[in-house]
Amino acid sequence: MVKLNKIYTRTGDDGSTGLGTGERVRKDDLRVAAYGTVDETNATIGLVRLHLAAYPQVDAILARVQNDLFDLGADLCVPERPGAPPPPYEPLRITAPQVRRLEEDIDRLNAELDPLKSFILPGGTPAAAHLHLARTVARRAERDMVTLAESDGEQVGMEALRYINRLSDLLFVAGRYVNGHGANDVLWVPGAHR
Repeated sequence: MVKLNKIYTRTGDDGSTGLGTGERVRKDDLRVAAYGTVDETNATIGLVRLHLAAYPQVDAILARVQNDLFDLGADLCVPERPGAPPPPYEPLRITAPQVRRLEEDIDRLNAELDPLKSFILPGGTPAAAHLHLARTVARRAERDMVTLAESDGEQVGMEALRYINRLSDLLFVAGRYVNGHGANDVLWVPGAHR
């Protein structure tokens, strides 16, 4: 269990922050940016949950996702680097069962929706609009994680990448689900206002 007695430490006043290994890096480091965007995704999901009183099953899914996103942040803040000494503890990593759970949630929600006939514009109900916002932030987190994974000397676990990819899919399907099971979706009409 994490215990935080003091909120400010002044150690970051020089523009650096500590990774889970104790290593100090700049606050604009690619790894910090990646787990920062994961945190932003989590905060956006917190806003979504304010609008889900009519959808307790979706709220329960997102409550679990918020906890998983802290797991993902913990995964990202303890880099796996070849040749580096391992930390003195077992790092928390995203696992295949967490990814499978998202897939099961996607399939369960999607089974109640009509097939799509067009792309969807973000909107409809407040819950759906917030889910679309969360989806776009999750996609940015995924881009940040891919950039990090492609950087020299850096690695990102495959399950972590799968998780963030599935999460944006879940948020999309959940957006349709809370939009009257798709009945209130706002469809894109290509070239409608030329």
